[in-house]
Amino acid sequence: MAGNSQRRNRRTSNKKGATVGSGGQRRRGLEGKGPTPPAEARKKHKKNRIANAMAKQAANRRPAPRRGGPKGTSEMVVGRNPVFEALRDGVPATTLYVQQYIDNDERVREALQLAGARGNINLMEAPRPELDRLTNGLNHQGLVLQVPPYEYAHPQDLTAAAYDAGEEPLIVALDGITDPRNLGAIVRSVSAFGGHGVVVPERRAAGMTAGAWKSSAGTAARTPVSRVTNLTRALEGYQKEGITVVGLAADGEHTVEDLPQLAGPVVIVIGSEGKGLGRLVGETCDYRVRISMPGGAESLNAGVAAGIVLYEVARRRA
Repeated sequence: MAGNSQRRNRRTSNKKGATVGSGGQRRRGLEGKGPTPPAEARKKHKKNRIANAMAKQAANRRPAPRRGGPKGTSEMVVGRNPVFEALRDGVPATTLYVQQYIDNDERVREALQLAGARGNINLMEAPRPELDRLTNGLNHQGLVLQVPPYEYAHPQDLTAAAYDAGEEPLIVALDGITDPRNLGAIVRSVSAFGGHGVVVPERRAAGMTAGAWKSSAGTAARTPVSRVTNLTRALEGYQKEGITVVGLAADGEHTVEDLPQLAGPVVIVIGSEGKGLGRLVGETCDYRVRISMPGGAESLNAGVAAGIVLYEVARRRA
């Protein structure tokens, strides 16, 4: 009898069909899941990435104020044409030195008019020996313009500005660019295509001189430049923030148009026209890309290459 009872229980337990309480579970399964969460709360959404990056940035943010990087050195622009062009192109200046009893030609008059129109440039008359001393004997032609030290940004200031604007960072880092005119042209391209700043190394690289200011066509006033002692370490810091570092190289494994990471937060690293990226910098990059050149040219000017890549990034973000 006991054996028959156990067999009946096994048959009952294996019986197919609904079990107690299953109806309630099915009703819950038919219920709605509520309103769609905001974009900031949805994984893989662009706004979710930005919100997470902003939270991480806030947790690690330095207490120092914005534009808290090192200062450059003051600079003297000498000569009648260079001084006139610097004033015309909006290069910052503190003092215009004019030689006593100078021949009052057209360039001198125009330089004095431009300096006076700004209203914040001191006009100082000085004897020739004093100007010779200020310029270390250069041929100043009676006009010397003092340019104040440039206030460099901190690398984190560039990403903080992007996050504060609700945007994904777009930064250009330069490795071995020594021509100030190239630096100024790249600053201009970064400004034109919605970038958030430029990073340059302290050694063996161009800084924000009067020549760079002129080449930037005034955009240096609103596009920050950060100067770092170790470019590789600065790139690694950006990587820790979740930013992709992409190096531009003639033998890159990817092409600019085929790399989807350019649509997200990115630092674009550009090397010199002759040597390209340094070894350590190249090894630090997450990806290396090349620009397709069907015409067969071996390389492009650094400023031109930067403009091409920045255009591609801006096109994808539009």
